[in-house]
Amino acid sequence: MKNWVVLPSCFICCFLLAACATTPQAPRADNLFNDQLFAAPSQPVRADDVFAVSHAMKQYLNSVETARQMHEKGMQQGLFDALYSEKQLKLEYNAEHTRNAAQTFTARTGNCLSLVIMTAAFAKELGLPVQYQTILMDRAWSRNEDLYFASGHVNITLGKRLTEARVRFDQSSLLTIDFLPPEDTAGQHRQDIDEKTIVAMYMNNRAAEALAVHQLDDAYWWAREAIRQDDRFLPSYNTLAVIYRRHDNLPEAEHTLRLVFEREPDSTVVMFNLIGVLNDLGKFSESKTLAARLTKLQPDAPFQAFNLGMAAMRAGDFKTAKQQFTKEIARDPYYHEFQYWLGIACLRLGETDQALKHLSIAMENSTSRSDHDVYAAKLDLIKSHTSPLLVH
Repeated sequence: MKNWVVLPSCFICCFLLAACATTPQAPRADNLFNDQLFAAPSQPVRADDVFAVSHAMKQYLNSVETARQMHEKGMQQGLFDALYSEKQLKLEYNAEHTRNAAQTFTARTGNCLSLVIMTAAFAKELGLPVQYQTILMDRAWSRNEDLYFASGHVNITLGKRLTEARVRFDQSSLLTIDFLPPEDTAGQHRQDIDEKTIVAMYMNNRAAEALAVHQLDDAYWWAREAIRQDDRFLPSYNTLAVIYRRHDNLPEAEHTLRLVFEREPDSTVVMFNLIGVLNDLGKFSESKTLAARLTKLQPDAPFQAFNLGMAAMRAGDFKTAKQQFTKEIARDPYYHEFQYWLGIACLRLGETDQALKHLSIAMENSTSRSDHDVYAAKLDLIKSHTSPLLVH
């Protein structure tokens, strides 16, 4: 089985990106795009749609309740309460899809990038200046079949109207909206990013989501537009390379990865993908050398213990499986899939109480309604003393 590592943008309130302490130099874009290899996208790919405010959004801003809150609490706090109070929009977090501002408002659900975009669209409609920040924290990882996703995090800060503040971002008048608990980002370094980078993240997310459901033509056009919007956002190049590889355009994949590798020579994600492409092309000597370097930089690859645990589950060695899943949880305690399979391993070992504990954690930290429902059903089955629980 071939594996790819993708850097899209949203997992548990995180935006999948390779955060850098400094702004990297953009790779050369020579011969990067190959439009003739792909069919036209199934829907328009337009940057103007990302922050577009719909008629329904304008109506909501002009409603009596929203206007009252902003009058009583100020524009910033009033807008925040209007959007995120449980008594009003009742937004639901869902990591499955990245939506633009209007789509998020209509659906009343979205991942964290979607929520940042919607918040920014409302703020700009009100004349409030906005600033985006990336939080330089350890990546979280998730997967979809043989795709692995690395995630970072961004937030948004609202300033006062230009007529209300002497400077655009008076520190005493700022309101930062973050979709992670304060303790998760306390002490982390932050870096301001441009709005064009947010747009590139959005496009890159859409590319990754299309890639995950095998819509390679759509994925290509989203990744292409992400690079066009911000040619310094390197994860988009990585995503484009993965698309080329899945589309069996190996020389194009290698070319794209080498462009990024010139700018990020220590990127383990780029190395991982380049190794795979080199193997596909029969360049085994170079691949072996690069693999040795990767092992030094990253002795324990993401999901390595998880994959060993899954192999042990298939072999019926539930004790070893439990040990491997426990290793992954030590790295990422709240990733729902690790908790779920640890619960299943415990159940197979007859440790029902532990199984209930880990399946409950998996359900509480699920990032989509479908996963939540699966975990809830497993819990109900165990609690009803129906056995044995079949592993899907």
